[in-house]
Amino acid sequence: MSGIYIGSTSGFSGKNMVVMGLGLKLQKDGYSVGYMKPVGAMPTEIDGKPCDEDAYFVQDILGLKDDPADVTPVLVTQDFKVRAFSGECGDLMGDIESAYKRVSAGHDVTIVAGSGSMYSGKYCDVDAINVVKRLGLKTIIIDRYQEELKYDYLMAMREALGESLLGVILNDIPPSFMDEVEGMLRPCLERAGVRVLGVIPKDPLMGAIKVSDLAERLGGKVISAQNKADKVVENFLIGTMQVENFMTHFRKNKNSAIIVGGDRSDVQLVALEGNCPCLVLTGNLYPNDIILTRSEVLEVPIVIVREDTYSVAKKMESILSRHKLRDIIKIRQGAQLVSSSIDYEFFKSSLGL
Repeated sequence: MSGIYIGSTSGFSGKNMVVMGLGLKLQKDGYSVGYMKPVGAMPTEIDGKPCDEDAYFVQDILGLKDDPADVTPVLVTQDFKVRAFSGECGDLMGDIESAYKRVSAGHDVTIVAGSGSMYSGKYCDVDAINVVKRLGLKTIIIDRYQEELKYDYLMAMREALGESLLGVILNDIPPSFMDEVEGMLRPCLERAGVRVLGVIPKDPLMGAIKVSDLAERLGGKVISAQNKADKVVENFLIGTMQVENFMTHFRKNKNSAIIVGGDRSDVQLVALEGNCPCLVLTGNLYPNDIILTRSEVLEVPIVIVREDTYSVAKKMESILSRHKLRDIIKIRQGAQLVSSSIDYEFFKSSLGL
């Protein structure tokens, strides 16, 4: 029985995508796969049992039925934080170790998912480094490109984990940065003893969101073409400029939601006729009848939100960078990205599979 810990340099780096991609690939190849997430930061309740929302979802995708209390023995609720800050948590690592033994029993390999960064949970001694050493796990660390890669962090992890660090995965790499990654950063990391197991290219679909979900996350509502609220938004464009300038940018940004004031019918009409996935009208201002009619005819949903354009744009940026991996089409795409980008044979041989 082997165990692999999937951690990251920060939250929202693609841990679930890699966990599900590796898990599904291993299952397809005939291996029995276990799964746990020792520390859960997204507490919820399903069928009367407390659990971590992400862990429950991953379990379902992998077809596993373990007790949520074993899958996530440490659930970070507000009550837990109060006890943790007061030093009254007891032997949390002992609980994790016992749960791991139960969850991993009978499996060829058990995937252990991290929460947040490798240092998250340090305040109560359940950070990733402590978990990895206590459970004797090999480790993969994901670093997602966000303006730059955290190469110093990855080298520090090599020193902290030693031979336990199997390698790193560089995720969400844009085409413009790929040459630098392959020509400079990969050789630099590997000279420092940090093996790069894979480089996953940026895929617009992985950050996409349905219009209906977007409306909910923005605290707005879809007021037209509701039957097309399953359209996918990959990016956004702010329509505050003059129409001529807007058209230039709009042609270069297909599949982008257009965020525009409810009183800018000129920009709204151009966006509708250009077949954008949706209009997001700010300031709680409703469009005129011409815009509403064209929206229905062209089947382009309109979302009304209360906040101003700048505030909505900031929210959109956060939503698109942190949107959860939930849709089956995204799960399949993510699994394919992981399978095609990672040195899977090295991964298997390192775990003795």
